[in-house]
Amino acid sequence: MCNNESCSPSAQIFQESISGNFNGTGAAVIVWSAPAGAYFSGTFEIFNSASSPTTVTATMTSTPAGALSAAPGNSDTQSVDQPTDFTITAGVGDTGKYCINLYKRVLA
Repeated sequence: MCNNESCSPSAQIFQESISGNFNGTGAAVIVWSAPAGAYFSGTFEIFNSASSPTTVTATMTSTPAGALSAAPGNSDTQSVDQPTDFTITAGVGDTGKYCINLYKRVLA
């Protein structure tokens, strides 16, 4: 039996960052998705512009499920495990930004 690092190397942690802008459509929009098990953790953030007329919400399919809510001029952030998608719901006229930091284990 082989119990040394040359036989079974340790996994490395890989971080991926994604950011973008959103313009409200009045409907839920999936801005990111991945297969189950692709990432072990993620931190999700939304910022709602001060000029937006309504509160923006977002959900993450994860363990446990995540939810964000940002009134105009504010932001909200949450870290979750096993994320598989990120959906933003913004009313017509709402604008803002989102940031996602994802973490996965990879064999080097």
